[in-house]
Amino acid sequence: MAANNNLIMNFLQMLSKIKEREIKAVIFSFLFVVVLMSAYYILRPVRDAMASDWTDAEVSWLWTLNFFISTGIVALYGIAVSKFRFRLLVPTMYGIFAGSFVMFYLLGSISDDRTLIDKAFYVWVSVFSLFNISVFWSFMSELFSKEQSGRLFGIIAVGASIGGLIGPSITAFFSVSLGIDNLMLIASTMLLIPIPIIFYLQSLKATDLNNGKLDLTPTSQPIGGNPIAGFKMLFSNPYLLSIALFIFLYTGISSFIYFELKNLLSDLSRPERSAIWAQMDLAVNVLSISIGLFATGRIVGRFGMPITIALVPVMVCIGLLVLAISPLLGVVMILQIIRRAGNYGLTRPAREMLFTLVDRETRFKAKPVIDIVAYRGSDMLMAWLFTGLTQGLGLGLAAVAGVGAGIAALWSLVGIYLGRWFERDNSEPGFTKPENSITFENNAQ
Repeated sequence: MAANNNLIMNFLQMLSKIKEREIKAVIFSFLFVVVLMSAYYILRPVRDAMASDWTDAEVSWLWTLNFFISTGIVALYGIAVSKFRFRLLVPTMYGIFAGSFVMFYLLGSISDDRTLIDKAFYVWVSVFSLFNISVFWSFMSELFSKEQSGRLFGIIAVGASIGGLIGPSITAFFSVSLGIDNLMLIASTMLLIPIPIIFYLQSLKATDLNNGKLDLTPTSQPIGGNPIAGFKMLFSNPYLLSIALFIFLYTGISSFIYFELKNLLSDLSRPERSAIWAQMDLAVNVLSISIGLFATGRIVGRFGMPITIALVPVMVCIGLLVLAISPLLGVVMILQIIRRAGNYGLTRPAREMLFTLVDRETRFKAKPVIDIVAYRGSDMLMAWLFTGLTQGLGLGLAAVAGVGAGIAALWSLVGIYLGRWFERDNSEPGFTKPENSITFENNAQ
């Protein structure tokens, strides 16, 4: 047994320079996100397969509705953050989402016309897709210090990719035999599993990780403050605005590629489309696992945050230029896989490190505004832009790819700017410290 433990320890240290006292927290954080993302990835191909039944304008309206619903949910979450005991906040959120998918299962089983239910499900899964992972990474930024995040977030993010293998595998192989409704039940059950893990990780923060002194507010008390403070923090802080712009541009690229794939797959049946989306998810997550295990920590350590966070945007920009020259389905699919794998394995962990500079209130109030409202706002605007370019101006895939390349170039520049800001020493002249932030240099473990 001791020999096995040493082998595991040596393997983890080789990957991420993990310390022995951090192992439990990393393993359970890893399991947390594996289960969480498995549940989501069961539902994702089901949602995406529905979109091919609708026109670009219909999907654009759904994305518009999604933006307003997401904004309302974030506002309600802000109230919960202010009033709810912090210890119970995160597990309660996942319990609510689990119950919501049970409700969709029940509605689907008693309804003859599922059009409205399908569109409501499409919107709600889109809300869930950002909210679940935003809350998870807020919790991770709360758990680990800035120094620890640079070493450990890459390997924790691999858990999301493992979940991205498990979830679509279930959908790809069982969507026809089990049916869509039963997949909802499986996903809702899985969302209950992380709840005891959350409580255990909260206890490890002060013991194994020795980060209890970073807390300003006991977990037995609400965070307090203004319920809509997250919106104010965003618009009054250039650091947070830069992160929001980075996400806005990333989402714009995602929307362009998504719409092209949606249109190119419209002639296939819904089960066939579900299987194809699931298979792409499998490819994405195999690649992102390799990046997270063997590349992320090393790239951050060797090249620094500016190159780390801008690397994928630069690759996407080049890919879109290739697509403009060779507008083929295979190129779009490869670009989608590279974009998403790079985001999950490299860009997302690097982006989440940015939030280790700020305090608990900012993480749990401003971060959802950035991750969800800014993201869905970009979804809405870029969906209508795509619709205008294709249905309004009649542009083809090559021309739209050229527009996307310009957006990706700007995305790259914002990434470099953010990375430089993150690495700047707090004492340097011209450094603007995020409001309510905590200096971690004296607390780094």
